[in-house]
Amino acid sequence: MGSGEIVLLGNDLMFGSKVEAMIREAGFQPVLAGDADEALDRAATAKLLIVDLTDGSFDGASIVANGTPTFGFYAHTDDETRRRALAAGFAIVVPRSRMMREGAELIATTAAN
Repeated sequence: MGSGEIVLLGNDLMFGSKVEAMIREAGFQPVLAGDADEALDRAATAKLLIVDLTDGSFDGASIVANGTPTFGFYAHTDDETRRRALAAGFAIVVPRSRMMREGAELIATTAAN
């Protein structure tokens, strides 16, 4: 299990609380960011930055933190968001359904690398 903080950026409070639980299950402390600027500031000292890309509020290219692995999840029907996030430099981008099934494991693996 890991230790340290993982920053979460997203607007969906219900799903966000599930991701917070996944972060804890992976052995990390979740830190909620109110906006992209705060997320980038907090990510400078975090193990991982997780971004909910499902609502389109966040531009992946502007969120990728320098040196901090960035993990995004998206609606499974939105291949364009996945493509843009990977092109922007996200370490991993998965559909929301996979996040629900494997979230804690994916978080632990991505934060460890």
